[in-house]
Amino acid sequence: MLLDRFLPRIEFDSYEDFRKNYRVNVPDDFNFGFDIVDEWARLEPEKKALVWCDDHGEEKIFTFQDISRLSNKTANYFRSLGIRKGSVVLMILRRRWEYWICATALHKIGAVLIPATLQLTKKDIAYRVNAAKVCTLICINDDFVIGQSEAALPDSPTIKNLIVVGSRREGWRYFEEEIEPFSDSFPRPAGEEATTKNDVMNVYFTSGTTGMPKMIQHCFAHPLGHIVTAKYWHQVQENKLHMSVTDSGWAKFGWGKIYGQWICGAPVFAYDMDKFVPAKLLEKMAAYKITTFCAPPTMYRFMLLEDVASYDLSSIQHWTTAGEPLNPEVNNKWFRFTGHNIYQGFGQTETTVLMADFQWDDIKIGSTGKLSPLYDIRLLDADGNEVGQGEEGSICVMDVRSHPPVGLFSGYYLNPDMTDEKLHGDYYDTCDMAWQDSEGYYWFVGRNDDVIKCSGYRIGPFEVESAMLEHDAVVECAITGAPDPVRGQVVKATVVLKKGYEPSEALVKELQEHVKHSTAPYKYPRIIEFVDELPKTISGKIKRAQIRHEDEEAVRVKDAPLPAPAENA
Repeated sequence: MLLDRFLPRIEFDSYEDFRKNYRVNVPDDFNFGFDIVDEWARLEPEKKALVWCDDHGEEKIFTFQDISRLSNKTANYFRSLGIRKGSVVLMILRRRWEYWICATALHKIGAVLIPATLQLTKKDIAYRVNAAKVCTLICINDDFVIGQSEAALPDSPTIKNLIVVGSRREGWRYFEEEIEPFSDSFPRPAGEEATTKNDVMNVYFTSGTTGMPKMIQHCFAHPLGHIVTAKYWHQVQENKLHMSVTDSGWAKFGWGKIYGQWICGAPVFAYDMDKFVPAKLLEKMAAYKITTFCAPPTMYRFMLLEDVASYDLSSIQHWTTAGEPLNPEVNNKWFRFTGHNIYQGFGQTETTVLMADFQWDDIKIGSTGKLSPLYDIRLLDADGNEVGQGEEGSICVMDVRSHPPVGLFSGYYLNPDMTDEKLHGDYYDTCDMAWQDSEGYYWFVGRNDDVIKCSGYRIGPFEVESAMLEHDAVVECAITGAPDPVRGQVVKATVVLKKGYEPSEALVKELQEHVKHSTAPYKYPRIIEFVDELPKTISGKIKRAQIRHEDEEAVRVKDAPLPAPAENA
């Protein structure tokens, strides 16, 4: 077991014991490729690392010995292309098995890995290439991805290598063929090519819903921060399959599909779906006998539209979710089908899990649990003062300058001024709002910009969204503040209806009355708009800011007025 090399203690008697005594030792030269992948290959060469399948009948199973050997061949191949420590490589691979091989190889070399989603356009790709000075593109052989990548090349002068996975493509190097002649031995680099725990390991671009995406950098110590994520929140078990549903282009992939899981010796199950089809996902979960599972709340909601009881999910012992708050009604329905609650976690691209439902205490449905032991977190007001119990404050990570936590991002890539601004003060402000109850549980309110100020009241969107989702007619809902000349803002609900329900004034009033009886009456949505789908980022998060901006623009344009507030406002 590798955990005891990094944790002085692994087992804890209570949450208080966990919070007080959890420690992680970070070797100065820690490198995930050598110290985790290669070490498992040495200790237990036949230990499963990855079970992979797709929608076309393909299946591959890799041991740690396989990953070690193939990543060594890949590292030697990359070296032949001029990729060295500090070189920047952008990968658009969805959930292809080659991701794990290439990522491990890049970590061994000390190159900077940028994972990216396959929904990026020409403009997105060119922006990322130029902002980060990318030298190599590694892409899945998808017509859209290849087309957008090739269209971006004239505006991407730093690109020297084009590599494709899955099948051959004219003008691109085919990964499987290219690595074949290279040695499967790759000695750990020494001297200037050796990595340290503080070197940049990977860079994630934020979703960029309110401006150009920022480059969030993580150092080589970052994977060790995900021990808390995997062992104590996901509750992965050694040699038992864990599945997190996410595209490789997002930080959630690092949370749930490689780092903490492999450190804990848990093999990863990867289903490379062409698109999310709830019934197909449920089939895979049942067929492969997953033990632990994580998915965004949206996927749970859509799976609940299927006949969940008809699938044998009895192998799954622990369910988790992150990405957005989990509405209590979704958890309650899931519990009725599986007998298990869904354990919530909260964090950012910039962090590992900050707060979560851990194993020692009962969960409170709707809360986001208690604090990770890695972080000293306080809720602060706009003046930097700590708020009291029950009061809303911004979630802030303290002591980031004097004692940077393992797992926290190390800065903004190639942007020292922004790094100084955000990380060299007394604390890092996540800009997410929450409040704490008397038992130490935290309750997410929303992004600072999402909080609605109506007639002197402050209304968080999550509570109202949860109330709306309790109604049988509602599949999805986004709560935002819409401009109002009298109140400043009023609560607006943008709603996706289930099949069989149609928009009507009667349904509007029914939903409003439902919310009045489910939460404080002043929080009910005075405006309800029915839509076919909600605007979302390419990572699946609801674009509340876009809805707000469109409503503000509609007020300014006389020929596009907002729906009128209800008469009983």
